[in-house]
Order: sequence, then structure tokens, then C-alpha cells
Amino acid sequence: MRYRMRVERDTGSELDGVRTELDAAEQVIGQPNPERALIHLRAAADRLARLIDETMAEAVISGGATLRSAGASAGLTENAVGPRLARTDALAPYANDSGRVTASGIRRAQYDRETGAPPPPAEQREPLRFKPRRPS
Repeated sequence: MRYRMRVERDTGSELDGVRTELDAAEQVIGQPNPERALIHLRAAADRLARLIDETMAEAVISGGATLRSAGASAGLTENAVGPRLARTDALAPYANDSGRVTASGIRRAQYDRETGAPPPPAEQREPLRFKPRRPS
């Protein structure tokens, strides 16, 4: 259960980081330059998104949730869950060639965890980025 202890420790530090960023944003929101608050709010949102993704990964690996139910609990569509899980530490090694974690990848992760087998080496993928639409 070393993995579970690491997840709990990481979760606590991520939550502390979210709180720190929100506190910093609160300090500058009422000041003349509110743009500084945006930096802290964005950092808090990014940390919270990572925490949601890691928690969804743990929920599906533990067998307590399906892709659909984990996504619904996080306010996401089922199609949005696979790519987000592919960015997590726990499930990145089980992502397919298109950068998604599927039910078969989750079954393999569950099996590896139960047997104590190490996960396969993860491919390095670039994080998803917003690409604005360009007028035609």
C-alpha cells in the first residue's frame, strides 16, 4: 500500500497549494491591480484540476468507480475522462496510442496493482493546451 500512502501525502500538499494560491489571490483582489489575482487563481485552478484527475484515477483503479461515474462525479463527460486520466501518474503508463486511458487500460492497472507488478514505462506526452480558433 505504499502507493496509497503517496497519493494521500500528495493530495494534502496539493490542497495546501490550492489554499495558498487562493489566499494570495484574496490578498490582491481588492487592490488597484486585480490582474495579479488572476495569476494566483489560475495556479489554484491548475492544482485543483491535477488533484481532480489524480483522484479520478485512484477511484477507477480501486474499482469503486467506472470511467463514466468518475467523470460524472467530477462534472465531466465520459469522453473527457480518458485524456485526463492519461496525464496522471497512476494511469499514464496505461494510456493507448491516442493518449487516452480506456477500460482495458484500467483493468490492466488494477491487475498490476493487485499482483504488485510495476506499471509499464510511460510515454512522455505533451500536456493538452487550449488552441484558439482562427477565423477562416
